Amino acid sequence: MSKIRRFTDFLLNDGAMFLMVMPGAILVLLFNYFPIGGIVLAFKNYAPVKGVWGSDWVGLKNFKAFFSTPDAWLITRNTIMYSVYFIVVGTILAVALALLLNELKKGFVSKVYQTIGLLPHFLSYVIIAYLVYAFLGGEYGIMNRTVLPLFGIEPISWYSEAKYWPFILTFVANWKEVGFSSVIYLAAIAGINIEYYEAARVDGASRWQQMKYVTLPCLRSIITIKLIMSVGGILGSDLGLFYNVPMNSGPLFPTTNVLSTYMFRGMSKVGFTTAAGVYCSVVGFILTILANAVVRKIDYDSALF
Repeated sequence: MSKIRRFTDFLLNDGAMFLMVMPGAILVLLFNYFPIGGIVLAFKNYAPVKGVWGSDWVGLKNFKAFFSTPDAWLITRNTIMYSVYFIVVGTILAVALALLLNELKKGFVSKVYQTIGLLPHFLSYVIIAYLVYAFLGGEYGIMNRTVLPLFGIEPISWYSEAKYWPFILTFVANWKEVGFSSVIYLAAIAGINIEYYEAARVDGASRWQQMKYVTLPCLRSIITIKLIMSVGGILGSDLGLFYNVPMNSGPLFPTTNVLSTYMFRGMSKVGFTTAAGVYCSVVGFILTILANAVVRKIDYDSALF
């Protein structure tokens, strides 16, 4: 069979699927694979005049400079702690929301609640930052102007008090993403064989028992896979959340400064920030491999690879 004939058969049989895959494949190549060449900047003293390849090699100097900064431990700790909070709290809330939506009898009502839960995901963190400011603003914020006086509490300078922001950022992050994450679990629930529920009802299981002994065990694999993927991004942090929502307030840096904001503020030092980015990527890759290995030991069928 000639190459032209094989290519024609491919287009006839799989052409539609190929066209569907192409946009995503192009985006992955452009934004995930092509930029890998930029890793070389982590080992150079980049000078715009000399260009990428003309800049002087400095070896591991940028990495040494990063790890020797006083903020290295602080921002790494903040990044890891926030990621753990978001993963644990977000997973629990997303699964709980999916279970609740699945229990709604009326499909229309379920769709309405699902849409309401999804809406925050599509909001920019710039918009969310001003929504948060409407609540926490010093003089005219709803909290200081309306809520706190009801309990006899003095107004709080939210944007100067760092101790409140781990809770605020955790709440905002989960409010924005839980609805979107629950869709994945809701889709997995829809794929559970209905015969399992019928057998449970025959055995006299209540709705709660069906949820506990049928739905949750069937969700174990998808929950595990999402956790493994989340562990890989444990040193990644959303710049919009940590930079825009706290309004880049200096007094909040001890609890809002993470690796993404640290790199953003040091963008003028290209080699230095690239080294920090490489550090995040390497650690994320290692953690993904380790997490998957642990899961494979415990439950082989739930491992990602």
